[in-house]
Amino acid sequence: MMDPATPATPAAPDASAAAPAADRRPIATRQARWARRLAAWLSTTPVTPNQISVVSVVWAAIGGALLLHGGIAAWIGAALCVQLRLICNLLDGMVAVEGGKGSRVGALYNEIPDRFADTAFLVPLGYAVGLPWLGWAAALAAMLTAYVRVFGGALGLAQDFGGVMAKQRRMAALTVALLAQAAEHALWGTRFSLLAAGWVILAGSLLTAATRTAGIARRLDNQGLDNQGLEARS
Repeated sequence: MMDPATPATPAAPDASAAAPAADRRPIATRQARWARRLAAWLSTTPVTPNQISVVSVVWAAIGGALLLHGGIAAWIGAALCVQLRLICNLLDGMVAVEGGKGSRVGALYNEIPDRFADTAFLVPLGYAVGLPWLGWAAALAAMLTAYVRVFGGALGLAQDFGGVMAKQRRMAALTVALLAQAAEHALWGTRFSLLAAGWVILAGSLLTAATRTAGIARRLDNQGLDNQGLEARS
């Protein structure tokens, strides 16, 4: 709905509220009792979904800085920041849709902060392992997966949130790698866990973009066949 300070007018739901269910990322945690209670509470406060989306970038920036700084405590802290970023990503949509606090610019806040957050984590990952290009490549590949997904939606198709390295899986891989890195550093002082995560995220994101693109092409072809069938029967 509109900001509390504006005159009361009919609420204009954000894109996530207006979109069909197929265009909303499926998240099992959305049904968790703690998530529903927290979202319900936030819906009663002046906090907006767009503000929650911006906070996710703040957590990502802190996490990226900790990742780059290095050290057992820093890597554990960075893993926590990854999860806090994901919680923000969960709650902004719940507050917008279930809480009825969407806005006309909600679609922008639903997508753009995510791209900054991915970059804030993945670019420092490359520098942390001494391969800056790997971090930049992983960030670009992650952005490509989102581009393909949204492009499919722009073509009138349901957005495809699947793939071996969709956002939740990228962040899960990074979380595991950060915790493994903390243990690895204590035992051997090496950084193979972070290096492996960089390569896995890069390769998985490229594969995800490819499979989503193939899925879009397949659905467009099917639409063409369906249209030909309708024309033949008319």
